[in-house]
Amino acid sequence: MNAGATESGGPRVVLVGPPGAGKSTVGKLVAKRLAVPLRDTDADVEAKAGKPIAEIFVDDGEAAFRALEKDAVADALAHHCGVLSLGGGAILDEGIRALLREHTVVFLDVGLAQASRRVGFNRDRPLLLGNPRSQLMKLMEARRNFYLEVATVTVPADGSAGSVADAVIAAFTPAAKGADS
Repeated sequence: MNAGATESGGPRVVLVGPPGAGKSTVGKLVAKRLAVPLRDTDADVEAKAGKPIAEIFVDDGEAAFRALEKDAVADALAHHCGVLSLGGGAILDEGIRALLREHTVVFLDVGLAQASRRVGFNRDRPLLLGNPRSQLMKLMEARRNFYLEVATVTVPADGSAGSVADAVIAAFTPAAKGADS
């Protein structure tokens, strides 16, 4: 694996982490700073299904969502050349974890307090229904080892989006290390 790009021409960097880690926000900043496109697999799933993720969960079930997600991730890893943001649960699939081993993956490691503030009481997150903070804590605990397994590098994500984006770029771009951001 090389710094920031794969042999197959896949993504420069793949962002993973729990809900509220900042994958979308930080991803936009990293993509802009690197002058490359951002792709979000959750948006790909919604486009293919023709409806929001919350509706996929309600209408079709989590298994149907995960199947769409697996296809979206595999396609993006094979064809996207910029920054790729994965949905928080994508790493649950062993096949996806195997595919990620060939890529530069940054785990945005956010604490529960910060993630809770960012997620709030967002009803568009079907796995956080009920008590969102408690559900988020359970998700974060259950998925942490998977995030660590696929990560090339872990970046603390409790700071501002700009500082996290700087840390992401510095983590996989040798030219950015020590450079003024």
